[in-house]
Formats: sequence, structure tokens, C-alpha cells
Amino acid sequence: MKAKKDFIKVYQFKIALNFIEPVVWRKIQVPENYTFWDLHVAIQDSMGWADYHLHEFRMIDPSTGKEVFIGMPDEDTEKELLVDWEKKIADYFSLENKQAKYTYDFGDNWEHAVELEKILLRKKGKKYPACIDGKGACPPEDVGSASGYKDFLEIIRNPKHEEYEGTIEWAGGKFDPDYFDPQDVEFDDPHERLKNVSGEPAELQN
Repeated sequence: MKAKKDFIKVYQFKIALNFIEPVVWRKIQVPENYTFWDLHVAIQDSMGWADYHLHEFRMIDPSTGKEVFIGMPDEDTEKELLVDWEKKIADYFSLENKQAKYTYDFGDNWEHAVELEKILLRKKGKKYPACIDGKGACPPEDVGSASGYKDFLEIIRNPKHEEYEGTIEWAGGKFDPDYFDPQDVEFDDPHERLKNVSGEPAELQN
């Protein structure tokens, strides 16, 4: 997988985390020649997840009209799973086929709505991927799904709660569910991230 330099257009996505309050969403712009793996890394980095767990995309394949699952190879799944670093987003997303579901961590089951908002021309001198907007802090890893996050927020909002001190310490000393600044987002190289994934194809290791 080479660096994503040879592209003309960029895809602008809005990613919204479902079923939680306060709302959490991001707007990102990525190269048109990204794979679903690359998009996964951009979502992880913009949302604030640590990429500890499995993930998958679910959307309609425009060539067949049928729903497909795209993600990392997983021996435990019974689904027919397409390998995400082998599939280009441009072959699936269009302004006529712009919706997908992205699930991260099948234990906590964080479901995100992914929507292609625009297809734009690349701006000279601008670095991609880019996070251009967003709202709300990403829930902590392993907080226990949407219901666990609700309980977490109730605890940290009440210093008199018997679990307050332990929960705040577990969260790193502080947590503001309303805070997000796009300028804080740093994007990893998806190729370098892939090198650390078990089962990476040999041709992608160079």
C-alpha cells in the first residue's frame, strides 16, 4: 500500500455515533483512492478511539444491490466478510449510495452512521485526511456500550457518588463529554497501522 498521493478528488464524510447523549460526530475529508481500511483508520483517529478492537462496515454494494460486510479477516464470524484493505471506497460510495454503518468493538458495539456528504476537488497544499468539524468527546474505551457510557456520565457528574474517585481515575483524571476540537486530531499512516495487524498480506508489509 503506497502513500495516497495520486488523487484528484476527496470524499467528505460525516460520522455520527449512534444511541448516545450528548451527541458525538465528526466531519472528515479523505482521498478518493482510500480503501475501507484507510477510512477505518481515519474514523478511529478523528473520533478518538484507540483501535483495540475489531470493526466492520455494512452497506449496499451498488454493483449487486445487496448488503455487504467489509472489515478485518475474522475466523470467528459466520458472515461473508470482504477484506477492507482490498476494497476501495470509490467502488462503493457515491452520492446515490452514500450511507453505511460502521461498528467498532463488537463487545461494546459502538455503531456509527457514515454518510458521504460531498465529493470535492483536492485543494492544492492541503493535507489529507483532514478533520474539518465535529462535536462531543468520544466515550472511553471499554466503558461498557451506550448504557455503560450513560452510567459513567452519571457518576462523573456527581462528586458525591461512591464510585466517583475510582471512575475519574480510570478515565485519566478528567473527562469533558462536550469537548472536541478538530485541531487536536492527528491522523496515523494507515499503512503503518496495518503493519501491526495480524494476518497482513505479505505484499503489504514492504
